[in-house]
Amino acid sequence: MEIRVLEEVLRDQKEDFQHLMKKNFVSRREEEQVDFNSPLAQVVIGVRRCGKSTLCCNVLKKSGLSFAYVNFDDERLYGLGGAELNDVLSVLYKIYGDFECLFIDEIQNISEWFLFVNRLLRREMKILITGSNAKLLSGELATHLTGRHNKIELFPFSFQEYCDLFNIDKDSKTTKEIAFRREAFDNYLKTGGFPEVLKNRVPKNYIDTLMKNIIETDICQRYRIKYTSTLSKIAWHLMNIVPTVVNYCDLQDLFAVKSLHTVENYVAYCKNAYVFAGLQKYSAKSRQRITNEKFYCIDVAMMNGRENALRGNNLGWRLENIVFIELLRRSKSQMQDVYYYSDRSCEIDFVVCERNKVVSFYQVSYDISAEKTRKREISALLQGARKLNCSDLYLITDHEFCDIEENGITIKIRPAFEWVISRCRS
Repeated sequence: MEIRVLEEVLRDQKEDFQHLMKKNFVSRREEEQVDFNSPLAQVVIGVRRCGKSTLCCNVLKKSGLSFAYVNFDDERLYGLGGAELNDVLSVLYKIYGDFECLFIDEIQNISEWFLFVNRLLRREMKILITGSNAKLLSGELATHLTGRHNKIELFPFSFQEYCDLFNIDKDSKTTKEIAFRREAFDNYLKTGGFPEVLKNRVPKNYIDTLMKNIIETDICQRYRIKYTSTLSKIAWHLMNIVPTVVNYCDLQDLFAVKSLHTVENYVAYCKNAYVFAGLQKYSAKSRQRITNEKFYCIDVAMMNGRENALRGNNLGWRLENIVFIELLRRSKSQMQDVYYYSDRSCEIDFVVCERNKVVSFYQVSYDISAEKTRKREISALLQGARKLNCSDLYLITDHEFCDIEENGITIKIRPAFEWVISRCRS
């Protein structure tokens, strides 16, 4: 590419990003994980359109660092090769002057990007990267950056961030403010947390289009999928039935795929692209954990924002999905792992572990007003507590708040709209 053309593009991008820097964005919990005092590249990764670039914008504003910016998700830079990245660096110095940090958006669109980044790291430049999750996978980071990166996983808005966006009071105990929080959570349960959806700046088929772009364009083009229709159908089917334990043989039969290995690959591609989040079974046996993985959508918007999304109307499944993603957020910052537990006598939705120690149980049931449902959920928690020696037990519901004691064991029953922001206050 001619240097003059490259300079024109990067100057346009600078102007666009300066405009972005003037805006006020909701602070994200994951901003605290970005560490510019570290010699590692800071890599923000997650599902498309979850707010990676705006998170980086917030971080840079607060850091006070001088920085340069380049976005390779620009059609004018299409076809730019790895050998031309030094030209990009040269033009950036001309436009920005000297800078301490380089913020690179969608760098995976350039071949040999990792050689470029490694060279800058050796020069002790601070690097901040975002990428399309379907291409910038954790496996590639480990391979190409040889451990010289800090991976920060970002999800769509949590309910706490949803409240911040709409100025919902998260702390007040007045009847009015509690009612407002309940109403806000009812909306969040239906809309999910994709920022552009919440800002009402997108068409009704936004989620449908987004998922098609991720599945049909990103994944299929990247992995050179021959049967794109089959992959798309498998992904749509799983989004319709989550939460579910994936049975690859059933998928193979349902979609008439010759190879079981192909089905396993297709599902893995979708998971790596953050369309789904996986939950392994709690077991000392590795085979049990691997072969009984349960899948959830990365955001509940995927459960009803698409064509033929009939299962999205079930509030119980949606609530369970929200609780799981929230537990993922918390567990990553606290160095914990999340599993589910199932045997012949009981099932526990979520088991939180720290190394090999079980620290808490979470059972999710939207409505426990029926005595049969209430007894079933409480009984499962009590049996699990005895089997796995756990005393921190939660039952997450739509609205009930109380503590109950059974056989010397306390169960905390909490409404979801309060629980999802409770730890954020402490």
